[in-house]
Amino acid sequence: MTLDALRTFALFVATALAEIVGCYLPYLWLRQGKPAWLLVPAAASLALFAWLLTLHPQAAGRVYAAYGGVYVAVALAWLWWADGVRPTPTDWLGVGLCLAGMLVIMLGPRAAAA
Repeated sequence: MTLDALRTFALFVATALAEIVGCYLPYLWLRQGKPAWLLVPAAASLALFAWLLTLHPQAAGRVYAAYGGVYVAVALAWLWWADGVRPTPTDWLGVGLCLAGMLVIMLGPRAAAA
């Protein structure tokens, strides 16, 4: 894997974490009775998520499609870490398929721009 590919993957992971935290904190407030002030870091995390998406050099649609594969993997890791729910073998298989799809999207040949 090239250094650019590793940077892109790391950026995807950071983007996924920002999105997950931005959604998880309101969940804690709405579903688990945690304090409403959690909405402040949630909003900041979602703003960070949106900004991180702008740092990807590819066309936005391709970035969103490839990012989805990494998001699924990070979300499953979050499930295990934050909620204490151990992923099943089929969860891991699904993550593998999503990451394979992400690699096809990101590493596939591109037609020359018209």
